[in-house]
Formats: sequence, C-alpha cells, structure tokens
Amino acid sequence: MIDYDVLVVGAGPAGATAAVAARRAGASVLLLDRSSFPRDKTCGDGIAPHVLDVLAGLGVDDIAAGYAPVRSLSLETPDGVAAGELRRPDYTIPRYVLDARIVDAAVGAGAELRRHLVRSVRVEADRVVVDDTLAAKVLIGADGAGSVVRRALGHRPNQGRHLAVAMRGYVAFPGLTDQRIVTSGPRWPAYAWAFPIGDGTANVGYGEVMRGRPLSRKHLLDRMADLLPEIDLADVTRLRAHHLPLSTSRPALGAGRVVLVGDAHSLINPFTGEGIFYAVLSGSLAGHAAAVTPAHAARTYATALRRRLGRHLRHSAAAAWLARTPAVIQAAVRAAGADRRVFDSIVELGLGDGLLQPRTLGRIARELTVRTEQARPFVHGGGR
Repeated sequence: MIDYDVLVVGAGPAGATAAVAARRAGASVLLLDRSSFPRDKTCGDGIAPHVLDVLAGLGVDDIAAGYAPVRSLSLETPDGVAAGELRRPDYTIPRYVLDARIVDAAVGAGAELRRHLVRSVRVEADRVVVDDTLAAKVLIGADGAGSVVRRALGHRPNQGRHLAVAMRGYVAFPGLTDQRIVTSGPRWPAYAWAFPIGDGTANVGYGEVMRGRPLSRKHLLDRMADLLPEIDLADVTRLRAHHLPLSTSRPALGAGRVVLVGDAHSLINPFTGEGIFYAVLSGSLAGHAAAVTPAHAARTYATALRRRLGRHLRHSAAAAWLARTPAVIQAAVRAAGADRRVFDSIVELGLGDGLLQPRTLGRIARELTVRTEQARPFVHGGGR
C-alpha cells in the first residue's frame, strides 16, 4: 500500500519548499518534522533576494513581510574594509519566523504536516517505507546535517575541512543598519557577523572551518568577542552552535525514489556558509522531480540541480580553496572596495548563484601583485 505520493522528512526551508513544489505539481504530500512550528533554528538568519525569488516562483509571497530590507554590506578584514550598497536588498528574518511561514505555505497548498521523529527507512521496488508504517512513492530527505535519510543511503557525515561550526545569538545593536562580515587572520578560514533585524537587535555570530578538530564553546565565544568588540557577550541571548556540512564534499544526491536536499545533501556554500538559498532551490527542484517522475526522481532531480547550480558549485568550491590563504581574501576585499563590479560579483558568489568572473580574478591578482611588490626589499646592486 502507498499512503502518499511524496513523503518529506524535515520541514525546514528545504523540506517545506519541496512540499510546496510537489503539491503544485499535483502530488499528495506528507511533511514530517521532529518539532512543532514555530521553532527556533540556529542560523545567521540572512535571507538573500534569491531565496525570495525561488519561493515567489512557487507562489509563496510575503515571506519577508514586516522585516526591513538591509541595503548595504560591509566586508572587513585586518587589512581594510569594502562597504557598498547591495544591488538588491537582503533581509534578516529569524528562522522561527521564516521556517514557520514556509511550512504554513506548504500546508496551505495541501500538504499534510505531522510531528514525527523518523528512525528508519526501507527502500522497496515501488515505494519507500518510513518506520515500517508510512509508505510513499518518493522520499525526500530534508533532515539536516545529521540526516537519517542520508545514513540510510549509506553516506557518512562530512568530515575535516568539509565541515564548519558556527555559533549565533541575539543582542541589542542600535544603529546597525548594514550587514557586517568581519574576517579573522588567526584561525582562518573564519569570520564573525552582525546582521540587523530591523528592530534595534541583531543576529551575531562566529563560524570557523573545523579542519578535523573539535571547537569548544569557549573558543567560539572568545573569537566572536575579539571580532565584534562592540558587543558584550553577557548581553547576547539564545546562544547556540551548529554544524555546517560544506558543499565541497557532497554525497550522491539520492538513488531511484530517494533524494537529498539542503543540508542533508551538504548544500552549504563553502565560501560563506550560506545555505538557505541552496535549501529552497534544491527543495523546489526535488519536489517537482518527485511529483512528475517518481520512479526516477533522483535522476530527474540530479539533472535539474546540475543545470541550475553545477557551474556555481564548482566556482564556489574554487573560491573557498583560494580563500584559504588570508592574503587572497584580503586582496579580494581591497579589490571589492576599489571596483563596484567586483563587489557585486563577490556578493553574488557568496549569497546566490554567481561565478568567479574574470574581472574579479584579475583585480585580485593585481592587488596581490601590488602588495608583493611593496613588500619586496629593495636591493641596490653596484658594479665595479
């Protein structure tokens, strides 16, 4: 017996968007999550306009209603600052609001929402069975970095430098109007952030690539305090940490009737740690594939994701590799400060689906060359 056309495990942005997309294509959908909504979720809360584009394409509007647009971004390094107006504004929307709004859209579209902790997955010839009680033609794993569905497919969690950890909290930050990203020389790749919510408070945090070693709560807090000296850690509330499985080590995205989306597929931008855009985009593509080609959902989804994000994912991985050298990221920020097109290019690469543009690479190389020439000692060679 088959209970539903599509069963989605995890009702975060990836899963809820998948549910909307599958319903729009005419499938019956069961959306499962271990928590009831609204619920908190550890995140930087930055919402790029690309996220709103994907959701609007599914008929989900007003996700940012009541939140002020953030129109500028400041990139700060020990070597300098690049600040500028964003081509399109971002938003800072706490996840307990964002996620609940997308879930409401899924339920409004006809998906059934149920609180349920998934423990087992069994794949059969014509269906997928969850916990021996629920069966569907297609299973979409949207259950995050510790995905049960991913484990059922035989894939290990990300390891080493393909995994980052971040801690976030909320604090009063009057006067903050732009998004701030503050990079760190020590412990690089790492950065702190301060994103204004619009009510005089901000989401603040610090993230770092793990490189195979655990990072303590004390370390994360100390680094946050070092990079954001304007805040008093004693005033920061709701401090929580979470893992970020970076897209530089993605498993197979599924097989047959089972697919992975969002964090479960390690779809986190390795250059910035951004994941909401990847989540809603992958969810949208997977939900549609599951509805229209259930027996070959993974193949259809893989083709769509490769066409939509394949080149960008290669470029973001290359950018993350280049940025492992602090001198390169400092040169990139200097280039962004001197060239508006470079600034826009870096923002698109880090927050959306942009590419490493030749102009950007050229300006970074020029900045590196200039700084190398300035640092080279002058030696006067005399002859006899």
